[in-house]
Amino acid sequence: MTATSAVRAVWSDFGGVLTPPVDRDLEDFCAREGLPAAAFRRAMAEVARPFGGDVMAPLDTPLISEEEWARRMAAELARDTGVEADLSGFGERWFRGRRTNDAWLRFLRELHDGGLFVGMLSNMPPAWDRQWRRMIEPDGLFDALVLSFEVGSRKPERRIFEIAAEAAGVPAEACVLVDDSAANCAGAEAAGWRAVHFTDAEQAAARLRPLLALPSGV
Repeated sequence: MTATSAVRAVWSDFGGVLTPPVDRDLEDFCAREGLPAAAFRRAMAEVARPFGGDVMAPLDTPLISEEEWARRMAAELARDTGVEADLSGFGERWFRGRRTNDAWLRFLRELHDGGLFVGMLSNMPPAWDRQWRRMIEPDGLFDALVLSFEVGSRKPERRIFEIAAEAAGVPAEACVLVDDSAANCAGAEAAGWRAVHFTDAEQAAARLRPLLALPSGV
């Protein structure tokens, strides 16, 4: 690989990459709240349907407020199951007990300390900004943050990848996205990026290292 073709900017997703898989977090949340997880997923799909179907689309651009989303979710759960759910303050409750993927965090720190640009590129609801920063201190780790609610675009849309490449100051082909969503990885590749579909930290690091403009020992 030539120096010009090597990756110089690594962009990591948050949920499902810097945290355990989102499905596992959802199961844990529903267990804590005494809600049926299958019904919760159905409610998310139904609430998202008018906004194009992606279950997080209403929240992370955002198209509606978290409070309105919680109200619609509660109404859908009541209609579907008869369960009267209180989803007020959803973000705080969603992040309660949520764990950081320390192995991936350590790897990103190694890359950053080795001189590589490291950023976070996330479809993030505005109401969750405070919570994720309590889990991970971005200063000294991320050279830039590109969050959907701040830029008005979300993965897998091409525009958010253009914004991120501009923030890194490198061409698209020098960027790589590490994401647990195959659709987001496909969106990155359509924008001229490389992508690593994340399943765990060891697998992602092994796939990423050969792409990087770093000494082999990093």
